[in-house]
Amino acid sequence: MIALAGGYLLDLLIGDPHWMWHPVSLIGRIIQSFEKKLLNITSEERDNKKEFKNGLLTCFCVCTITVMLTSAVLILSYVINIYLGVVIEAILTCYILAARSLYNESMKVFNDLYENDEDKARYDLSMIVGRDTDRLDRNAMIRATVETVAENTSDGVIAPLFYTAIAGPVAGMLYKAINTMDSMIGYDNDRYRFFGRAAAKLDDIVNFIPSRMSAILMIAACMILSLFDSVYDPGASIRIWRRDRLNHKSPNSAQTESACAGALRIKLGGDSYYGGVLVSKPYIGDNNKNIENEDIKRANRLMFFAEAILMMITVYIIYRLM
Repeated sequence: MIALAGGYLLDLLIGDPHWMWHPVSLIGRIIQSFEKKLLNITSEERDNKKEFKNGLLTCFCVCTITVMLTSAVLILSYVINIYLGVVIEAILTCYILAARSLYNESMKVFNDLYENDEDKARYDLSMIVGRDTDRLDRNAMIRATVETVAENTSDGVIAPLFYTAIAGPVAGMLYKAINTMDSMIGYDNDRYRFFGRAAAKLDDIVNFIPSRMSAILMIAACMILSLFDSVYDPGASIRIWRRDRLNHKSPNSAQTESACAGALRIKLGGDSYYGGVLVSKPYIGDNNKNIENEDIKRANRLMFFAEAILMMITVYIIYRLM
């Protein structure tokens, strides 16, 4: 409980220092090495079944290596000294959570737009989204940023905290490995359609419960925030979540986006360009209020309050079990 709470507070205070090495970058290099060895797209005739099997092997190996390395670091730390073990566990927990980093990156876009520097806003937004930002106007950039905060409330905050609370940094890092594989190879395109299918499906599975939990936590956060700011609408958050929570190709992504859209009374989603290709996506939410730059801040408040609620519930459960 001390390590979990310490990691949570470290993430809120400092996030991921860019000058320090990050374990997720190691996971990324491991994934790249397996892709380089197992995905051969140079031949004229590609073997779809073999690519799927190699993708499945990549998932198994990356997950196994992640669990073994994380376990080894924790066991060695606790063998040396129990206090060192707690510190290392707290640091690993901090690395697993991404609330402060998500806030920092999204607020770069907010500040750019506040200063009316749309070119810089497009560049900073391109660091956190996959869509073509050069085609976006001001409102579209705000919408994309709010969507990213809403979606990553689950992927980067609630889900990692959920799994870390269950089985410590080993489970947390395992989740990060699965999520990283999905972000790197889990695409339905010519290159990864078969090789990355296992990674994409595995990510859908591990996010099934956390994404729905995240939406409920965001609705609870909206109820609290509505006591201090009338912009937040808990009733609309519940209504839009129930109506639009499946308005996405992924079974999980629209869960938090719909709760956020309803809470802020704005419309998210819609068509976007990815790599020059127009991708049609359904809308999420109602256009009851014109989207504005301040909605980026409001979405971040929903994220922080949702995380805080889960943290308090987790600490209470652990305390009762002790």
